[in-house]
Amino acid sequence: MNANQPRATRGPESGPCPITPVIDLVFGRWTTPVLWVLNHHGRLRFTELQKLLPACTPKVLTQRLRQMERDGLVTRTYFAEVPPRVEYESTELARTLIPVFNALAEWSEQHMPEVLAARAANQDV
Repeated sequence: MNANQPRATRGPESGPCPITPVIDLVFGRWTTPVLWVLNHHGRLRFTELQKLLPACTPKVLTQRLRQMERDGLVTRTYFAEVPPRVEYESTELARTLIPVFNALAEWSEQHMPEVLAARAANQDV
């Protein structure tokens, strides 16, 4: 889609910026770290995922995983055994975000020193 297209042809959910729905979907609190971990570690049990994200509370992690499952970014596999086991894995859809995450990680490595220098120079602002 062309950025110069009228808003009506892009869909009302995008508003004036067509990436806003994606930002809301992917860059919500804890969504990106969960996807990053699942994309780099593969299928994980809840406790394994929690150990890799220690600052995320179990309640919040559960909520985020449910939302990501609803949005098609995570699959939840339940194993009916004793004790029951549940594993989470990023979906093919979520894996299409890997190049985006890699580009952002590269940008961070290249430009965060500039951002930090600007912050230090403009502390009074």
